[in-house]
Order: sequence, then C-alpha cells, then structure tokens
Amino acid sequence: QVQVVESGGGSVQAGGSLRLSCAVPGRTFSRYAMGWFRQAPGKEREIVSAISGNGDHTYYGDFVKGRFTIARGNTENSVYMQMNNLKSEDTAVYYCGAGVGQPTDYWGQGTQVTVSS
Repeated sequence: QVQVVESGGGSVQAGGSLRLSCAVPGRTFSRYAMGWFRQAPGKEREIVSAISGNGDHTYYGDFVKGRFTIARGNTENSVYMQMNNLKSEDTAVYYCGAGVGQPTDYWGQGTQVTVSS
C-alpha cells in the first residue's frame, strides 16, 4: 500500500497564501505522477494541479492559473503546492493523489483550507 501524507492546510484571509506539502515515503517517487485535488461541501472533487514524475509537465485548473504553483522534490519524495492570492471560493478539503499514469491511484487523508473574506 502506498502511503500519501498531506500537511500545510489551515485558515487564512482572502489574498493570503498557504503552502501544501505531500509526502510519499519509502517509494520510488519519480515513478508517480502527483496531483492536488479539492472538494468543497456539496460539490464533486475536482483537480487543482498535477505534475509528471520527472516534473517536466504540469497542469492547472483554469480557476487557479497564475495563483497556484505545483512543484516536486524527488529527493525528498514530496510534492508541494504554493497557493497565493487565495479566494473564499478556494475553501475546500485538499487531497493529494499519486499514481503511475494518472495521479488517482492513491490518496491522502485530506487537509482543510479555509479562506475567509
């Protein structure tokens, strides 16, 4: 079983920043595409950003382009997402996903991000 561990959520005012981290310990981390997803109350889970195993390719949902940045450190077995200029509509539980191919095979437990206006 692949363990995926998120950290870094919290509460912030609109316009503020947060940095999420996700670790996949004890694995050949570069095998896995990684992604951040979020789910707000009453809504379906949606993809926020994703990054390929070697970090050459990234994807962002249109709603976060220019505000969020995904990056990975393969020597640390970790992926990060820097979130700037947060908006109230960014409030959600954020999940880290990992997978060979799509980053949806393994999931973390989720971390709450709350943005107050």
